[in-house]
Amino acid sequence: MELLGELLRTVGETVRDVLPIVAILAVFQLLVLRRRLPDATRLLQGLALVLAGLVFFLMGLEHAVFPVGKAMAAQLTSPQVLGTEGGLDASAVDPTAYVWVYVFAFAIGFSTTIAEPALIAVALKAEDLSAGAISAWGLRIAVAVGVAIGISLGTFRIVLGAPLHYFIGVGYVVVILQTLVAPREIVPLAYDSGGVTTSTVTVPLVAALGLGLAESLPGRSPLIDGFGLIAFASLFPMLTVMTYAQMSEWWAARIRARIDRSDSFESEEGRT
Repeated sequence: MELLGELLRTVGETVRDVLPIVAILAVFQLLVLRRRLPDATRLLQGLALVLAGLVFFLMGLEHAVFPVGKAMAAQLTSPQVLGTEGGLDASAVDPTAYVWVYVFAFAIGFSTTIAEPALIAVALKAEDLSAGAISAWGLRIAVAVGVAIGISLGTFRIVLGAPLHYFIGVGYVVVILQTLVAPREIVPLAYDSGGVTTSTVTVPLVAALGLGLAESLPGRSPLIDGFGLIAFASLFPMLTVMTYAQMSEWWAARIRARIDRSDSFESEEGRT
């Protein structure tokens, strides 16, 4: 009965959240565009599926994703894993003792980003529009590595207890400097790649990891220290995608130079 009550409550909250969107679309369609809804039956069926998906997704977050993230953070910071059975206070937190936390953060950041539907859609469209010059898998891996590095650094910040704005400020300075030298055609895609990482798969697990880690560490506030990992997950993909483009451009230029030298050598041999 408790689960049924939660299901009904989630359905009500989801309908309440979706209704304004439906109302805006209907008003513009009927009053501004002055056209009837095309295939209204199919649209209503799709809306029902969207509502059902949102309801089960939200319940899955509460019952599985958030508890898993918090449980993993608690286990990785347990005295048995850290070797501090005698207890730990805020002043005795040693950042080097949390290596497995950083490894787990890297792994969870990489794996969730690779599976991110929004990133898959952007990568496939980029490959299509660039006629294969931008590899969908190459872009996905570059973004996933960026998210993984960012979340690992974010967990290090939580363990260290350092202010968030120092890390984010320095990161964006590097982004601005790299934007000046990166290939122009990749810069907009790099900036969008930072945005698509904060979507349905990545955000719940990353947020749960940050909150669980802050709750498990002495002297850390979940409100002040627990949040901020999503900012790292958005920042570092911009750096890695632009780096990926710069490396690809450098490698292509090197191959072209090698081919030019080979052609020049063959032409000289032909003249002799």
